[in-house]
Amino acid sequence: MADLDGPGCDTRVLLLAPTSRDAVHSHRLLTAAGLGVHVCKALEDVCREVRTGAGAVVVPEEVLLRDRSMTLVAALRDQPRWSALPVIVLTAAGRTPGQTVRTLLGLGEVSFLKRPIEVEVFLTAVRSALRDRDRQYQVRDHLAEQAKGSQLLRDADRRKDEFLAMLAHELRNPLAPIRNSLALLKFGSKNPEVVTRASEMMDRQVQHLVRLVDDLLDVSRINLGKVDLRLEEIDLGDIVANAAETAAPLMTARKHRLTINRPRRPVRLRADPTRLAQVIGNLLNNAAKYTDESGHITLAFERDGIEAVVRVRDTGAGIAAEMLPRVFDLFTQADQTIDRAQGGLGVGLALVRTLVGLHGGTVRATSPGLGKGSEFFVHLPALPEIRVAEPEATAGPVPSRRPGCRILIVDDSTDAADSLAMILGLGGDEVRTVATGPAALQTAAQFRPHLVLLDLGLPGMDGYEVARRLRETTAGNRIRIAALTGYGQEEDRRRTQTAGFDHHLVKPADPTAIEKIVAEIIAAQIPKSDVVVGTGSGVVTRPDIV
Repeated sequence: MADLDGPGCDTRVLLLAPTSRDAVHSHRLLTAAGLGVHVCKALEDVCREVRTGAGAVVVPEEVLLRDRSMTLVAALRDQPRWSALPVIVLTAAGRTPGQTVRTLLGLGEVSFLKRPIEVEVFLTAVRSALRDRDRQYQVRDHLAEQAKGSQLLRDADRRKDEFLAMLAHELRNPLAPIRNSLALLKFGSKNPEVVTRASEMMDRQVQHLVRLVDDLLDVSRINLGKVDLRLEEIDLGDIVANAAETAAPLMTARKHRLTINRPRRPVRLRADPTRLAQVIGNLLNNAAKYTDESGHITLAFERDGIEAVVRVRDTGAGIAAEMLPRVFDLFTQADQTIDRAQGGLGVGLALVRTLVGLHGGTVRATSPGLGKGSEFFVHLPALPEIRVAEPEATAGPVPSRRPGCRILIVDDSTDAADSLAMILGLGGDEVRTVATGPAALQTAAQFRPHLVLLDLGLPGMDGYEVARRLRETTAGNRIRIAALTGYGQEEDRRRTQTAGFDHHLVKPADPTAIEKIVAEIIAAQIPKSDVVVGTGSGVVTRPDIV
């Protein structure tokens, strides 16, 4: 088939004139009109050039009548489906069309001009043929875009399938030790060491699950364009320290040595400290995962002109040359083997690129090859270098938790409510749990809670309605209400704030965050005579559900 899918010689007119004199004259006319022309000496030349690309063909009828093998017909038939190359046949008055000409008519874009031909008629016919050809090229380009889009969709579908397989694998990994640890506790092991190890194991695996879910939520926010940065002036050294502390457990578990190279002077920039720590933490975790045990990882940062540069170098598995352009693509991992020993969903580096881009920076990766380690560079706009006076240290009392308060947990998940209640009860709080909105209203009237932890997705009367009715009671303005929800985007937080909630907690709720709320309540709201004097074991009750 003719190769007509590139621009090539798309717009030229292939001219086969009856005589050499006609060829010279026609060439001069078409060139003067601003049209590209290629003069052919024989029909075989025309057929060869057709396969290279052309906008139109001008050929005398007598040449076609002598073409018993119909070579031009064969060349025109050997075109892509979108192509119908315009052919202008120069005929002699009174001559009956031959078989070749009749066959050409069946191929579509064929027109006839009787000689002698007026110049304007000839030029008009050629321009018309080229306009028809241009429309065909538009169809060609549209089909190419469709084919490209279809391939992209197929690639995305393949990556989705690979991702779902990775997700299933990554979810099963922590579930197995959690299930085994629960079995150990269920069968009532009396060995304190076994209980401690089982508890620590479950805590590690739950944290792993939380990180997986957080990564997925970040991907969702990025795809929806809902990543909000809270920019402030920061010292890059503080962010590096936080990121290194976050990555420390994985570094320790794999026995890596982490070296941090700091500049003499502070490097300051305007950034979201949480998101920037996530960027550096992801790079450190990536280096730790793909470096064999007892490896060496170097984290360095410095000012380079108007930029702040962060470098993470490892002695690990390295990156193949063909993978380097795709290493920051979503759901991409170098390790595609069935064992997937390094784990992960392939979203960490994609988040790095997006978050760095939102800060106005760039990120790149280099590697000498497989088995030779890799190095990642983050470039961010730096603030002008200034001397910053150290703030005076101020001594103040460390907030201490006074005896507990009354907490009502409203959640239709009995296990989630009871386990949280037990944790809060350990601090001396009096905690009650209910599973429905009506039960929450009835219990609140009798129990007079200081804090209500309220699930938004309750059956029947949802959390928003429960909060509204609680606010309508005489004690409603004194009650702190915290939303418990699986949704943590900015619009979700704005909605709960508008609905009258004081706090927004994303499931699974962090007990430390709840402890801070309780400390605030005790410090600011609870009269001394209204304090629950705790014994350290707490009180946990579940009244009858109404």
